[in-house]
Amino acid sequence: MAFFVRFWGTRGSIPTPGYATRRYGGNTSCVEMRVDDTRFICDGGTGLCELGLQLLQSEARPADVHMLFSHMHWDHIQGFPFFLPAYETDMSLHVYEVAAGEDRIRRLLHGQMRSEYFPVTFSDLGARIVSGDLGDGETSVEGVKIRCFEQNHPGRSFAYSFEKDGKRVVYATDNEVDLTLENREQSMEKFSALRKIPPALVAFARGADLLIADGQYTDEEYAAKVGWGHARANTVVDLAVQAEVKQCAIFHHDPMHSDDDIDRIVEQARERAASFGSNATLFGAREGLELKIE
Repeated sequence: MAFFVRFWGTRGSIPTPGYATRRYGGNTSCVEMRVDDTRFICDGGTGLCELGLQLLQSEARPADVHMLFSHMHWDHIQGFPFFLPAYETDMSLHVYEVAAGEDRIRRLLHGQMRSEYFPVTFSDLGARIVSGDLGDGETSVEGVKIRCFEQNHPGRSFAYSFEKDGKRVVYATDNEVDLTLENREQSMEKFSALRKIPPALVAFARGADLLIADGQYTDEEYAAKVGWGHARANTVVDLAVQAEVKQCAIFHHDPMHSDDDIDRIVEQARERAASFGSNATLFGAREGLELKIE
């Protein structure tokens, strides 16, 4: 089995191109997973545009792409109208709702392509758009087991787990874990005790080969951002430690953070993990980075 993960967009909230963000990237959320010959895409931020170009130029151009959205805030869907495979008549895009009977994702993708917002309508897309769902929270696509988990974020947000042959990746962005802690009043000191993560979230991420998690804020920044829907990077560390994941990518970088800021956040995260005896590999998600899960 071949299982690859590639980051096409790692930024949150708004694209931030420029000199100060050139290493980690300025495109908004988009992650590709290739499991054997099956392609999955998590979120359709501006990184989706470059991914689409690569798919069309690839010698092994896929005929089917499977798309899952954590939620429908603008920074996670704004690349969809510029996803060129959606205009190709020989392509099929499988778009998944989190539960049977829902149409929210398709409806909002339609909505952002109304003529008031965009010159091309959803009905003008050439590709075959296939509606799918995760039934009662779980489904299987070409032997890949997919599960979802509802997170804490304004307007709802969902994490996804992808698993095949014992290898598993968890994509968990836009989750204000800090609002669900049992000990929120706990000290925010750099090496304070582990923050007690909700058991259900720990179980969902348990033993993942790779956890991709929103860690947008520093401890110092979070006090002014409570309720905005994003976590402290150090809280993500505590999730990684308690879930005993092998690797953790800190994701959804704040648009105000430069590459140097993210370097400092990652270094502090590594120190925090090491202080609790964790062997997890922690790193900042970087646009263009590709990992092989093995």
